[in-house]
Amino acid sequence: MVRKNFLKSYGFIIAMLVAIVAGCIVGWIWPVVTAEDGSTISAGATVLEPLGKLFINLMFCVVVPMVFFSISSAIGNMKSPKRAGKILGTTIGTFLVTGLIAAILFYIVMMIIPPVTHTYDLTEGEIGETISIPQMIINFFTVEDFSALFSRRAMLPLIVASVFTGFGIQGAGGSESIVGKFFSNMTEVIMRIVKLITYYAPIGFFGFFASLVATYGPDLIGDYSRALITYYVFCFVYMFVSFPLYAWFGGGQKGISVMFSHLFRPAVTAFGTCSSVATIPTNMEVAQDSGVPKDVTDIVLPMGATMHMDGSSMSAILKVAFLFGIFGMDFTGGKAVLAIIIAVFSSVAMSGIPGGGGVGELVLVTMFFPNQMAIAYPIALALGNLIDPPATMVNAAGDYVVSFIVARFTDGKNWLDKKGEEKPLKEKAS
Repeated sequence: MVRKNFLKSYGFIIAMLVAIVAGCIVGWIWPVVTAEDGSTISAGATVLEPLGKLFINLMFCVVVPMVFFSISSAIGNMKSPKRAGKILGTTIGTFLVTGLIAAILFYIVMMIIPPVTHTYDLTEGEIGETISIPQMIINFFTVEDFSALFSRRAMLPLIVASVFTGFGIQGAGGSESIVGKFFSNMTEVIMRIVKLITYYAPIGFFGFFASLVATYGPDLIGDYSRALITYYVFCFVYMFVSFPLYAWFGGGQKGISVMFSHLFRPAVTAFGTCSSVATIPTNMEVAQDSGVPKDVTDIVLPMGATMHMDGSSMSAILKVAFLFGIFGMDFTGGKAVLAIIIAVFSSVAMSGIPGGGGVGELVLVTMFFPNQMAIAYPIALALGNLIDPPATMVNAAGDYVVSFIVARFTDGKNWLDKKGEEKPLKEKAS
């Protein structure tokens, strides 16, 4: 049973890792050979590139309808939009703030420890000219023509349109309407298609990395390792530094000790299952054992499993910083600010969407590397898969800690002391 659960949780990650390593080895022992004049003598492992191209093209084709139908369906089929709005109003602010803190902190780490230390002569397109901030904001939300909306190069405008469509469905009957049921069924159909495509992913990544290493050399492997080690280490640092501060803010000095006495279980569960949703029962139990009011846990923890993703916020910064390094771009100024905004947005707004992680990565490369998507997207996707365990650990364990902050705003700053006083009274009454 343990072995079965392990393979269920980590089987795909292991397959991806084996495929990437195998591809890197093949690319290393079968490199591209060029003559002094720059002409190619032997194509080496680049002959395997079509394996990767096939996977990338399949994903590009399915991701647009996936985003449109899944977001529209999620909003259009809400049972109680008024209650949902009230819940969002009391908790989403905390999610945004902690996600912003995580993104900023990890950006600082990326400036101190750059994930890429080598230079690469990448030829997949050219870096576009820098556009103005106002135009960037316009492009962030809209496109000039309806036909341009359904393109992988306009993911954020598509998300905005999907949100409006969802509210339109809600106003026309919601889940009971014909359109609501159709969108719900289409979402299920598309996710099954995505699952089928995903089975091919290890083969695609094998071909992609074999070609990449054959072309650009083994230096790329070292940069990947550097990025992964930095992220894994910082996730634990973040958990043992930021979480106590959040617990102190939410529950005072006592909150720190209570939090640490219960944190291990949800952290291990999340790391082992790679699922925030699977950690909800454990989070519920430890939160209630900690004295967090039940009505708070019933709202914050299920919402947090899909909308509170500090680890995902940090991973978005890692992917952008890594790609900026790969393409030799300067990751400072307005681009850094935009990356942080997108990181927070993708962690809060898209993590609960089916396939949201892949969508977030596509949004990142669309915004910053529109002419290098064939290279940038699989690199970002591979990083996302390899850092999933620690990212989920920070995401899910953070849900438990955030419940302390929400409890403070709903029950007062002394809520934890009051809960502690209730137990002796109950025992005395009995």
